[in-house]
Amino acid sequence: MPKYRIIVIDDDPDIRDVLALTLTQEDYEVLQAQDGEEGLNLIKGKSPDLVIVDYNMPRMNGPTLTGIVKKDILMSHLPIIMLTGKSEIVDKVSGINAGADDYMVKPFEPQELLARIKMILRRTQRDLEANPLTRLPGNVSILNELQNRIEKKMKFAVAYIDLDKFKVYNDKYGFRHGDEVIRDTARLLIRSTQELGNAEDFIGHIGGDDFVVVTTPDKIDAICEKVIVEFEKIAPTFYNEEDKAAGFIIGRDRKGVEQKFALLSISIGVVTNEKRELTHVAQIGEIGAELKEAAKRIERSSYIKDKRTDIRPE
Repeated sequence: MPKYRIIVIDDDPDIRDVLALTLTQEDYEVLQAQDGEEGLNLIKGKSPDLVIVDYNMPRMNGPTLTGIVKKDILMSHLPIIMLTGKSEIVDKVSGINAGADDYMVKPFEPQELLARIKMILRRTQRDLEANPLTRLPGNVSILNELQNRIEKKMKFAVAYIDLDKFKVYNDKYGFRHGDEVIRDTARLLIRSTQELGNAEDFIGHIGGDDFVVVTTPDKIDAICEKVIVEFEKIAPTFYNEEDKAAGFIIGRDRKGVEQKFALLSISIGVVTNEKRELTHVAQIGEIGAELKEAAKRIERSSYIKDKRTDIRPE
């Protein structure tokens, strides 16, 4: 089983040494940073499983760092324990309000810290089920998000996103290149949703080349159009010069017949309760799959939005 990776961010070298020794003895992989800016860069580059951060630090304090991490869709589920040198309630409240999952007051008892780390890691692994490739929330989180919006009777739009001809691409270029396509698609979905959506929008990774974006009906068209335009720009960069110039690759279809396949494209099926009631998650998934398949029959990147309605004319 791979080691859990923990990043320790504290401007006090003695504290960092104590934490590194304590955690290493428990077989955790430990990385260190001496201020908030260095710590944030380390978090973005090393994908830790947990972060321990000091409340007061130069360049960027603990609450500021925590707020940035928790607002980033790719990092929002990263658990953070905040350390404070004082027992004042204002520091604890500030840390929790910034999004910290737990806090401890220095000087702390190492065994208590270890117990809290184990508890948080167990909870995170159970609740998140993040996709290991993109770190986006997985199926459990997706189902919970949709159920929550149904129960709260919110108006929502769900985009089911799939890459076309991805298997053929994977067969020719290999899984390493295929994984890069998946990661770049995730980044594109995040950028587009953050730019044109709402702060509370949700992005999930069902698995493979399948994704979900949950937003509001007034935002979905702009997001889908942006995703399609941007994907068409980056798709040729996934290929070598010969295939890019040809505009196709030679591969085998599901029956093993060799034929030409166009470059990767993206298909999106959009389900919304704007004009009709949606009462359970399975219903949303069934409609989304149907719409996505219809979009895939179009020989280019496209999206199809469900326009059926429960509203009947008087």
